[in-house]
Amino acid sequence: MAKPTPVASAEEAAAMRRRLRRLVAAVAAGSADAEAFDEAAEALAKLRDAELGPRKDNRAGDGHGDGGQNRRRTETEAAVPEHFLCPISSEIMRDPVVLASGQTYDRRFIQEWLSAGNRTCPQTQQVLSNTIIIPNHLVRSMISQWCTDNGITLPPVENQDEDLVTNNERKTFSKIFERIASSSNLSEQREAIKDLRLLTKCNSSLRAAIGEKPDSISQIISVASNPELENNAEVLEDMVTTILNLSIHESNKKIIGDDPLAIPFLIRTLQSGTMEARSNAAAAIFSLSALDSNKVKIGELGVMRPLVDLLEHGSMIAKKDAASAIFNLCMLHENKSRATKSGVIDVTLKAITDDSLVDESLAILALLSGDHETVEEIGETGGVASMLHVIKEDQCKRNKENAVAVLFAVCMYDRTKLREVAEHEKLNGSLAWLVQNGTSRARRKAVGILDKMKRTLHQPHYSC
Repeated sequence: MAKPTPVASAEEAAAMRRRLRRLVAAVAAGSADAEAFDEAAEALAKLRDAELGPRKDNRAGDGHGDGGQNRRRTETEAAVPEHFLCPISSEIMRDPVVLASGQTYDRRFIQEWLSAGNRTCPQTQQVLSNTIIIPNHLVRSMISQWCTDNGITLPPVENQDEDLVTNNERKTFSKIFERIASSSNLSEQREAIKDLRLLTKCNSSLRAAIGEKPDSISQIISVASNPELENNAEVLEDMVTTILNLSIHESNKKIIGDDPLAIPFLIRTLQSGTMEARSNAAAAIFSLSALDSNKVKIGELGVMRPLVDLLEHGSMIAKKDAASAIFNLCMLHENKSRATKSGVIDVTLKAITDDSLVDESLAILALLSGDHETVEEIGETGGVASMLHVIKEDQCKRNKENAVAVLFAVCMYDRTKLREVAEHEKLNGSLAWLVQNGTSRARRKAVGILDKMKRTLHQPHYSC
C-alpha cells in the first residue's frame, strides 16, 4: 500500500507563505540577489507540494486526512449560500476580502490573481483603481455564524501580518519620511507622499515599519496640512490612501487609532475630499474599526453623518465602503444611536426600495434592530412594507433572513404593525414559506411573528 504524500501542517504552510511573500517583495523591489531568486523558487515549490500534491490522488487537500472531504460534503449538504463562496475557487471563503470594485473574494485566491499581474476584477472585468484588499468583516461574521449554525469548522485564517521588517525597509522608510518632513520644496514633498502611498501599497513589511515610529503618522499629516498642500486634491488622495494601506497591518490599527490627528483627518476627508479620497477614507475607517477601542473613538469624533452622506450620495464603490464602515462601527451599541440620528434608516430603506445596496442595507438594519429608537423609526418610515417586499421577492436567503429579523423587531415593539403584516400574509403566505424554507434564524423569526399575530389579532371582531 502506497504511503500517503506528506502534507505540511497549517503552521508550516503559513510560515512558507510568509517567507515567500518576503522574497517576492524583495524581487519586486529590485533588491534581490540570485540567491533570493533561488530561495523563492524553492519556497514556491515546497508550498505547491504542500497545497496541491495530495489532491492528485483525491486525498484531503487541507492537511487533515479525510477531514477536508468531510468538510466539503458537509458544506454541500448544508447548501452553502452562494455569496459565501469565493467567485474564483467556488469554495467557502475562509478570509473574505473586498477589492476596489466592491466584489468580495477569498484572500488567498484574489492575491494569486493580482500577483499574476491582473489588474481587473475577475467578476466584473472592471479595471481596478487600486489593488488594495480590505478584510470584509461583515461577510466573515456572517460565514462564521452560518458555520456555527450548521456544525462546520473552517481552518483558522492565516495571520497575514507577521512580516519581518528588514534593515533595508527601515532605511527606505526613514529616507522617504525625511523627504516628507524635512524638505522645503513643495514639489519634492508631493512626490515623497506619492512614493509613500505606492510603497505602502505593495510592501507589507514596509507597512510594519511604521510601528517602530508611531509618531511619524502625525508628522506626515501635519506636513500635508500645509495650506499649499492641503488644497491639492492629489496630495489628499495620496495621504488618505497611505493611511488606508497602513491600517491593513493589524498592529497599525491601534497606532493609527491612538494618533490624535489620524481619525480627524479621515473625517475631514470624508466631508470634503474627492470621491476617491472619500471612498478610501471610509475604507480606512472600516479597517480601523476592527478594534473596539477604535469604534469608540471614531464614533465619538462624529464620523456617522459624513459616512451616511457618502452612503447616500457616493459612487457605488464609495457606498459599499461607507456601508461596511457603518456596519462595523454599529457593532458597538453607542454607535447605533449615532447612526440612527444621522439618518441611516431613511438612506438604507431608500436603497432597498431603489434595489441598490440591498444586501448591505439589510445587514445594517438587522444589526440596528436591537435598538428601540431605531425600530420605532423603521416602523414609522415605511419599513414594514419594505421588509415584506424583500421577504416575498428577494431571491437571496440571507436577505430574507435579515428582512424578517427587522420585521420581527418592529412587530415585537409595535403590535399595531401586525395588521399590515397579517394582510400581506393572507395574500402571499411569505412568512409561512419562510417557516418551511428559510434559514434557521429566518424560521425562528417567522414563527415568532406568526405566533404574535395569532395571540394579538385572533379576536372575534378581527378577520384576516
